[in-house]
Amino acid sequence: MISGLLRQCLKLIAGSRFSPREIRNLTSSSLIKTDFPAFRGIHTTGNLSSTNFKMSEITLVSNNKCFGGWQKVFSHDSSELKCKMNFGIYLPPQAEFESLPVIYWLSGLTCTEQNFITKSGAQRYASEHRVVLVIPDTSPRGEDVPNDKADDLGQGAGFYLDATQEPWKNNYRMYSYITKELPSLVNSNFPVIPSRQSIMGHSMGGHGALICALKNPGMYTTVSAFAPIGNPIESAWGKKAFSSYLGDDEESWKEWDATHLVKSYSGPPLSILIDQGKADGFISQLLPDNLLSAFKDAGVTLILRMQESYDHSYFFVSTFMDDHVRHHVKYLEN
Repeated sequence: MISGLLRQCLKLIAGSRFSPREIRNLTSSSLIKTDFPAFRGIHTTGNLSSTNFKMSEITLVSNNKCFGGWQKVFSHDSSELKCKMNFGIYLPPQAEFESLPVIYWLSGLTCTEQNFITKSGAQRYASEHRVVLVIPDTSPRGEDVPNDKADDLGQGAGFYLDATQEPWKNNYRMYSYITKELPSLVNSNFPVIPSRQSIMGHSMGGHGALICALKNPGMYTTVSAFAPIGNPIESAWGKKAFSSYLGDDEESWKEWDATHLVKSYSGPPLSILIDQGKADGFISQLLPDNLLSAFKDAGVTLILRMQESYDHSYFFVSTFMDDHVRHHVKYLEN
């Protein structure tokens, strides 16, 4: 009898809009913590606060309480990238009780998973709106992974494509990692709803988010970006990376450029939000007008907001993060 009542109570909690503090109070009893796995009937992470977290595929690197939930970093051996990779995941307090929608974030040049984790402030909004955040690194890493002395090629600059040229092609398969390996890992180990996922990113990561959505119609409910590299085959950053990773056939580059991919997009309707700072010192590399024109011609909805006096930094990203999470939640909840 107690167990049945408990299950009804937890079901009400899971479907509610209680605040993180109210959820913590409601779930403080040892009875609820003991009986909850039976209520859920699925494996998530056990106790989300646990620091003794090691599965056959992933190992816990760090674990921090944040806005009622847990900001974690895990490592794993990647089959696509042929190296050990880190990824961050924010599990809001509601993940103790139910599977939730998930937003993937892709970071920009020179970044790791830590830039977003420590600078974006997104965990607050994820906690409020009941979504999981997944934050991968930007490239393969390690002494045996090819690299370049410049910061716009090699480690920290994977450009979210699958390289075809030596010496990059064995490790630099970030597109397949982001769209196949990482979601499979997340879906099998955490309380997420695979059919309710979306993607967003910044700069190089904004480019990555756009091409992942356009190349995989229906995989993501929506996409958004902060100052994306919108037309990389026309920018110095893109030309350098694409010629190195993909070779000299510029026609093949178009398969990794959102401005060209949108011309043949025929999937479910997309509504895309992009914020761009007017004081961004890299705007000549980003080419937002080219992107906007291509999406308009293709009939794909793109809202481009030019933000007065904002630059390319995480001060800019964090300012508008709430808007972007709300944009994603609007489509994740449908």
